[in-house]
Amino acid sequence: MISVFELFKIGIGPSSSHTMGPMRAARNFVETLRRNGQLDITARVKTELLGSLAWTGKGHGSDRAVILGLAGETPEEVDPAQAEALSLAASTAHRLRLGGTHEVACDPALDVVFDYEAPTPRHPNTLCFSAYAGDGRLLLAQRWCSVGGGFVLPEDAADAPDEEQRGVPYPFNTGAELLRLGSETGLSIAQMVRANECALRPEEELTRYLDRIIEVMMDTVERGMKGQGMLPGALKVRRRAAVLREKLEADARQNNLAPHTMMDWVSLFAMAVNEENAAGGRVVTAPTNGAAGVVPAVLRYYREFCPGATREGMHRFLLVATAIGGLFKKNASISGAEVGCQGEVGVAASMAAAGLAEALGSSNEQIENAAEIAMEHHLGMTCDPIGGLVQIPCIERNAFGAGKAISAASLARRGDGVHRVSFDHVLDAMRHTGRDMMAKYKETSQGGLALNFVEC
Repeated sequence: MISVFELFKIGIGPSSSHTMGPMRAARNFVETLRRNGQLDITARVKTELLGSLAWTGKGHGSDRAVILGLAGETPEEVDPAQAEALSLAASTAHRLRLGGTHEVACDPALDVVFDYEAPTPRHPNTLCFSAYAGDGRLLLAQRWCSVGGGFVLPEDAADAPDEEQRGVPYPFNTGAELLRLGSETGLSIAQMVRANECALRPEEELTRYLDRIIEVMMDTVERGMKGQGMLPGALKVRRRAAVLREKLEADARQNNLAPHTMMDWVSLFAMAVNEENAAGGRVVTAPTNGAAGVVPAVLRYYREFCPGATREGMHRFLLVATAIGGLFKKNASISGAEVGCQGEVGVAASMAAAGLAEALGSSNEQIENAAEIAMEHHLGMTCDPIGGLVQIPCIERNAFGAGKAISAASLARRGDGVHRVSFDHVLDAMRHTGRDMMAKYKETSQGGLALNFVEC
C-alpha cells in the first residue's frame, strides 16, 4: 500500500520529480558511498541528467537540487531560504562537502551534465552518478529514476518504489476492491484507510502527521497570498495571488460579492500555493509539486466555506485522497514526464474531489464517482511548461483543477453513486492515454504551449 506518509511529502519547489527526486537520489548515492567506506576517498562526483531531467532540468532547478542532495540535504529539512546560497557557494568556491562532512572538488557547471541524447529505458527522469578517487579510478556508479511525487528508485529495482510489503487489514489494488471491502465491512473509505495506516504505526503518530500536512498546506496558502514580485526565471512572471486577494477582500468590504466569488477564492488558494512552489518555497507534494495547489485549495474551501467543517473532516479528506492517489501511483503514474499533466493536476483533482466528497459525508460509491468524474475531464492533458518552468500554464492549471474537483464532488453528491463509467475504467484510460502520448507533450518543453510561445 502507498501510505499517507509517502504520498504527501513535505519538500521544496519547484518540482517533486525534477527537484525533490534528484535531491533525494543524490543524497542516497552519497549514503551508499558512506556505507561502502568510500566516502573519504572520493575526490569528485559526476552527475548526468537524462531525458526529461535534461530537457527541463534547468528550469526546474535540477542541477541545484543535485548539489543540495550531494551536500546531504533532504527536501523535508532543507531551508528554502538557504538552498540557493548553498548551491551558489559550491559554484563559487568549486568545493563541496559530500554528505556535509567530506570536502571534494566540485564545479557544478562541469560536474552536473545535461545529456539530451542518452537513452532512458526505465523512466524518462533518469540520473547517473559516478564517484571517482583522486587517481581517477571509478569508485561507484549508480543510475536512479525519479518517478514522480518525490519517489525515487534505482533503475534496476523492481517496478514499484522500495517499500516494505506490510500486512494491512484492508488491502486493495483497484477502486472496485475498495468498494467491495466497504460493502462487506460496512466501513467508509476513510475508516479503512485509517485502519491500514494504524496497522503500521500508532494512531497518535498518524494524527500528528495529518495535522502537520494540514499546517504546511495552509501555511503555504498564507505565504503565497502575501508574496510579491517576479518569479524566478526568464519568463519574468509576476506573482498575482497577493493582488487577487486584495481585490477579493475589497469586494467583501463593499459587500460587492458576485455569485462566483467563492470560486475566485478557490482559484486564489491554488495559485498562491503554486506561486510559492515556483519560487522554490515549502510545499506538500499532492501528489506532486506541479499539482501541489489543488488539494490545499479544495481543503481550504472545505474549511472556509462548508458549514460544519471540522479538523476531523480534514483528516478524512486526506485519508481518502491518499487512497485515490495511491491507486493512480500503483496502477498508472503521477509523473508528468511519463503520462503528461493528467498524471499530476488530473490525479490531484481526482484526489481532491474524493476527499471533499468524504468530508461532506458522501457514500463510498459517491466518493468513487467523484474521483472518476474529476479524472475523466483531465484525460489527455499534456505537460508543456513554457521554458521548462513550473509557471505557465502550471499555476493557473492548478486553479482550474481545484474548480473541477469541487464540481465533480458536487455532481457525485447529487447522484446515488450509480454510474456507467467506473473509476477503474478512467484510470485505465489515463494510463493508456499517457502511454500513447508523444514524448514532446510529456514534460520536455518540446511541444504544446512550450513550443508555440515564440517570445520565449
